[in-house]
Amino acid sequence: MSGYSVAPRIKPLSARKSAILCVLDVGTSKVACLIARLVPAEQSDVLRGRTHRCRILGIGHQRSRGMKGGAVVDMDEAEQAIRHAVDAAERMAGVQVESVIVNITGGRLTSHRYSAAINIGGNAVGDYEIHRVLEAAASRTAVEGRMVLHSLPTSFSLDGTQQVQDPMDMIGDQLGAHMHVISSDIAAARNLMLAVERCHLDIEAMVATPYASGLAALVDDEADLGTTVVDLGGGTTSIAIFSGGRIVHVDAVAVGGNHITMDIARGLTMRLADSERLKTYYGSCIPSASDDRETIAVTHVGDDVDHPTHMAKSQLVRIIKPRVEEIIELVRDRLAAAGYAPQGGQMILTGGASQLTGLPELVRRLIPGQVRLGRPLGVQGLPASADNPAFAAAVGLLVYPQVSGIEHFEPRARGLMQMTGTDGYIGNVVNWLRKNF
Repeated sequence: MSGYSVAPRIKPLSARKSAILCVLDVGTSKVACLIARLVPAEQSDVLRGRTHRCRILGIGHQRSRGMKGGAVVDMDEAEQAIRHAVDAAERMAGVQVESVIVNITGGRLTSHRYSAAINIGGNAVGDYEIHRVLEAAASRTAVEGRMVLHSLPTSFSLDGTQQVQDPMDMIGDQLGAHMHVISSDIAAARNLMLAVERCHLDIEAMVATPYASGLAALVDDEADLGTTVVDLGGGTTSIAIFSGGRIVHVDAVAVGGNHITMDIARGLTMRLADSERLKTYYGSCIPSASDDRETIAVTHVGDDVDHPTHMAKSQLVRIIKPRVEEIIELVRDRLAAAGYAPQGGQMILTGGASQLTGLPELVRRLIPGQVRLGRPLGVQGLPASADNPAFAAAVGLLVYPQVSGIEHFEPRARGLMQMTGTDGYIGNVVNWLRKNF
């Protein structure tokens, strides 16, 4: 196994062509597969980065198996769960899937930043100069033991001028590029790829879960002004910060909704399945005046199912609230450590665990600012059962090919790619930059 690697790359989606895509959201608590037709559309003011309308043709989802903390822990179980989800989506859509776009949450998602500069001798910046400086920055992105998922130019600089979005045709002596690279542990990524490949599916791309959630749930103003997306999954809570229309930071903590379920099971001596049901139907992280009066039926391990014990709802809230506070405080501390301490900014909550009653209110108490739940936006044909924050990441995977053209990676073999001109991958990157910035 080599020291570093680059995830599979998808060819940027042509703004003039329709396509059928299949995406796979492999999480700790659920596996979801969406098959959708993407049709070229007029640019939207609200969802500016999108080039296509998206209509769901098929959907399959079921309880995840063989996963823990976003990583594969049982290859056979994970393979079976993926097979069943894909098969259900294929039957509904009436198509056979050969390749998928997959998200990844495990593997300690991390951000790295790199810069590089080249001398252009007072000439005007053209395609070749942009290619050279991006190549110089991308050549530094290899990290030992990590798989590079995304490599995004965040801005350019020209001599003393910073934050240049498009330096094309500008004149200067030194052109610089700044890159944001998102990576995961190579072993976690490769095991997830293997589980998918064992289902006889090719992997077109791997996308960091919080990035996908942001692509689905953010409108343009939020991405421009600065917004934190917090995806609360079953085993992992992942974070993405968007600013200036781009993702600028990711992080993750290995605590999620399953830990709340485990706390309930231990605190009330219940089976995990019963604890999950109790959390879903009655769980809240904000106490209310009626909690002491409202009773819920609880079946303890070994109890007669027909004769459950009754207890006050307040007892359940007292178990849930400390764990949720811990997760929010971990997110707050991670943001502060990265230099992104929230100061009255916008926060969007996605993921299945974000639907816990009272969560936005509790987040606002611990992290001042605007907080809302993030539903997937701009997609047609999504059933009511999937039109919620739990499916934001899956829908974001359908958006990703529309924006992937900005990413730039060091070529594995220089001779296989065009060095100049408008053909090949480099030409696609430059054309995408021209059209969108």
